[in-house]
Amino acid sequence: MEQGSNGNNAAASGLLSWIERSGNKLPDPVFIFLWCIGAVVVISVLAAIAGISATHPTQLDAAGAPLLIEAQSLLSADNVQRLLVEMPATFAGFYPLGFVLVVMLGAGVAERSGLFAAAMSSAVSKAPLSILTPTIALVAMLGNLATDAAYVVLIPLAGVVFAAAGRHPIAGIAAAFAGVSGGFSANLMVGPLDALLFGITEASAETLDSSWDANIAGNWYFIAAMTVLFLPVIWYVTDRLIEPRLHAPDSEPGLLESSTAGVVRTVGTELNDGEAAGLKKAGFASFAVVLVWLFLCLGPGTPLIDEAAPAESRLNPLYQSLVAGFFILFLAAGWAYGTAAGSVRSHRDIVRMMSEAMADLGYYLVLAFTAAHFVAMFNWSNLGLIFAIGGASVLEASSLPTSVLLALIVLFTGLINLFVGSASAKWALLGPVIVPM
Repeated sequence: MEQGSNGNNAAASGLLSWIERSGNKLPDPVFIFLWCIGAVVVISVLAAIAGISATHPTQLDAAGAPLLIEAQSLLSADNVQRLLVEMPATFAGFYPLGFVLVVMLGAGVAERSGLFAAAMSSAVSKAPLSILTPTIALVAMLGNLATDAAYVVLIPLAGVVFAAAGRHPIAGIAAAFAGVSGGFSANLMVGPLDALLFGITEASAETLDSSWDANIAGNWYFIAAMTVLFLPVIWYVTDRLIEPRLHAPDSEPGLLESSTAGVVRTVGTELNDGEAAGLKKAGFASFAVVLVWLFLCLGPGTPLIDEAAPAESRLNPLYQSLVAGFFILFLAAGWAYGTAAGSVRSHRDIVRMMSEAMADLGYYLVLAFTAAHFVAMFNWSNLGLIFAIGGASVLEASSLPTSVLLALIVLFTGLINLFVGSASAKWALLGPVIVPM
């Protein structure tokens, strides 16, 4: 029996090693997009030569007949001219670019002032021992509001907290990593990732309806449900599967101090007076921003409600203002925290933090340049629309239940995860096909 178990472990190890080796051989995502652009160019030329087309399901041409969508060669004179002349506009007009830059200006202040680290430290340092694992997992999932800061701050911090509680630090690191990475899109609030992805969704939907506006909070029901679903799974796997396989740690005397029964107090995560005061001020600042937004969308004549629009569209200005709202929220909270904690001494510190946040986005700008042109050229070719119409016809003929279709999309996306790690890069590849379909 033990031999069989060892054989299974060896097989699993071999599979994981193969996946790792294969992943390491993949080029940088920037070049993956360049290769995809090359593939789209070739396919568009062949499709145009073959005369591939599809009838639009809702739009009519000038004569009142169903609109015929024809494949366009990206090597035609018009499209080559469009590529070269509109290159700056294509890059600057990439929907996620503006959203990410705006949100990260505020998030950069909140991160570099120490607000995110202090908030996460405070959340996990007073967790009752009986629910330490789910607390770590929940804070890790909520930590994706801080984007990459959760990886840098919370994962090692979870190891310190587990060690302070007399538990194996590797188990804490595993629980935090599962929450931060596996639950990267799970949250009880919308955040920067939603701002990033809904811009791609809006750009993809334009192939069917150029007037359609995406709602940054459109995924809230899903991401909130995933938080509730992932939490017990991470708790069970950590406490029942991972930690029992680890050797018991040698608890360091004096690392754990308890002033209240069953409450963890760790030296590594204890907040000083300035940080504690900063968290309170950040809370007041956040509350004030929320009140301002409520004031702007309550009552007649408020700027965030379009009273002249149909009922289903009246809240569009509010939804579209949430990107600015997150910028102001993060900026106000980070500034308030920094003034109390001592990390912000003048307005020059705020400007420096914003500048550093923009400097960290250098790689994203390069990725956005290639992604923007892939999305634009894919739309110019009409391949996405033709594929979506054809795919919808096949799915309609197959009579697959919606649940089965969604399951297939989830499985396919999970497969893509092995090859494209970036959420924005992945959705930029899948969105132009899946959203219209």
